[in-house]
Amino acid sequence: MNKTYFITGIGTGIGKTIVSAILTEKLQADYWKPIQSGDLDNSDSLLVAQLISNKKTIIHPEQFKLSQPLSPHLSARIDGINISASAIKAPVTDNHLVIEGAGGLMVPINEQELMLDLLKPLEAKIIVVSQNYLGSINHTLLTLEVLKSRQLAIEGLIFNGTPNEESERYITTYTGVPILGRIPQLDTLDKEHIRKAAEQLIF
Repeated sequence: MNKTYFITGIGTGIGKTIVSAILTEKLQADYWKPIQSGDLDNSDSLLVAQLISNKKTIIHPEQFKLSQPLSPHLSARIDGINISASAIKAPVTDNHLVIEGAGGLMVPINEQELMLDLLKPLEAKIIVVSQNYLGSINHTLLTLEVLKSRQLAIEGLIFNGTPNEESERYITTYTGVPILGRIPQLDTLDKEHIRKAAEQLIF
């Protein structure tokens, strides 16, 4: 049975796109980023397309392409574009679908709605990308708490970068959310390293 996964992170620059590429390769899934804010010539969709090896994946076009590398609500305002959660519709596919969010859960897409508000309509299982740094326990627990408060389906956690056994133990013990994989620090980004990293995920 095909599944839809939404990739979010505990902050910006946490490795969502790399994890999305790895999961897309692992499942030979389709990939979709609903909102790209800035970097249109070097978008996350283009990066994922460069990193995957399989021939099954379809990279679906972004629904909103915003010119400024800012919070989506501000970039959309500058571009004269209206974004709403109800307007965002997942592409139709007969394959698994990996959806990558922009920033974290509380990133605003307009004056009233957040990235968080996209999740229930998309009916996706949520994967949280975490990274070990001072303060990451707090950020990870807050992210998971918000998802639980909305009664959203959390598939699990993926830790990206340098491991920290104690932090990871505490987070999983406290929340009961399983670890789906640990992605090592990838100093080289290419198809081979993405394929190898995909072997570390539990799916």
